[in-house]
Amino acid sequence: MGEADQKLLNWIPQLAKHSVLVVGDLFLDDYVVGHAARLSREAPIPVLEFLRRFYVPGGAANPAHNICALGGRATVIGLIGNDEAGTQLLSELERVGIDPAGVVVEGSRPTTTKMRIMAEGSLRFPQQVARVDRLDRRQVTGQVEAELVAQVHRLAPDVDAVLVSDYQTGAVGPAVVQAVLDAGRGRGKLCAVDAQGAFHKYRGFDVVKGNRQEMETTLGMEFRGEEDYQRAGRRLLEDLDVGAVLITRGAEGISLIAREQEYRHWPAANRTEVFDVTGAGDTVMAVATLALLAGAGLPVAAQLANYAAGLVVRKLGNAVLTADEFARAIDN
Repeated sequence: MGEADQKLLNWIPQLAKHSVLVVGDLFLDDYVVGHAARLSREAPIPVLEFLRRFYVPGGAANPAHNICALGGRATVIGLIGNDEAGTQLLSELERVGIDPAGVVVEGSRPTTTKMRIMAEGSLRFPQQVARVDRLDRRQVTGQVEAELVAQVHRLAPDVDAVLVSDYQTGAVGPAVVQAVLDAGRGRGKLCAVDAQGAFHKYRGFDVVKGNRQEMETTLGMEFRGEEDYQRAGRRLLEDLDVGAVLITRGAEGISLIAREQEYRHWPAANRTEVFDVTGAGDTVMAVATLALLAGAGLPVAAQLANYAAGLVVRKLGNAVLTADEFARAIDN
């Protein structure tokens, strides 16, 4: 192991000492797994014989789950419906150690649910054959938005950082973003966001993350080389008045553009054992936030996040990693 990797290893135990308020769109990920027995006579699709069903907290609950799995403390603010899926999601949050203190029930909309139909065979993992989403993308307003804002002001003073996970299904409107800045950054808390392309909403945040496609679409440019990534990051730094921009690039790794620092890029830690990229960006933001709280600095936080993403893509679905798994991944 090189000296640089040893230094990264030394930071892992320090990720467990911090509390994060995660604000965003909460999902219930529903996995239905069956054995592909034959082809249907009704359509060119496999007929699955049911084997099992399980649930995973998704959306903004996924970075919160990652924080808990690494020994941190996570509280979530978001919406669920007054339905069976909402009850199931609350149960899943508690099962993995996430504090649901900021969850608001909205009876006029369903709990966002993503049902994945998986076929199990001789391969290492089941393969997804279909996905059915139930969601309402309307921006919340009125009393519901006021409740979310009140939860931010109530819970933000007692945490070390606020992480926004904006999946653009209505929970994070302008009033909620302003509440995060007032109650979070206004009190000296680290404020980070996985903007999922909605970069314009997050002026004044400490760290903003997006992936290549999101940034190309937002900025109206095609990234053909490192100069393009650097130029795009610098543009967002100035336009949004943010402290740093992280660009996740899939198999190409991660790039960091920060004020008063040189542009940095790290190749992907794992390019050969990629099974499922679902939730990798959530892991990046969870690890980067914890690392910054530990005092690691932006370059180290980005490297740790890059390693973590390379680990979770080897797992099925919205996966998380433990500190022991994290250490082994860097060690090896």
